[in-house]
Amino acid sequence: MSALRVVLHAPTADGLARARRNALNLTRARPDTEVLIVANGAAVAAALDTPDPATDAWLRLCRNTLAAQALDNPGGLGEVEAAVVTLAELQAQGWAYIRA
Repeated sequence: MSALRVVLHAPTADGLARARRNALNLTRARPDTEVLIVANGAAVAAALDTPDPATDAWLRLCRNTLAAQALDNPGGLGEVEAAVVTLAELQAQGWAYIRA
């Protein structure tokens, strides 16, 4: 069986918390899994307010949300140009999409 590639979409603060738990559970169960957490909307501010060293390497913040909410990313978390584009591109590449 080939390694799983899973993108967890976190559009809300609660969704971000779920995505972080899901990512940890997934990688514990299947250590060879590639996982990304794509955050937009309210999840971006939540990610900036509550860093999580265990999962932040997988996290990608939507730059459109950062700009729309006038937020800075002083911790240097990963960013993507637009969550919607990244989610569509990853799905086109065969990544499994899960909304957290």
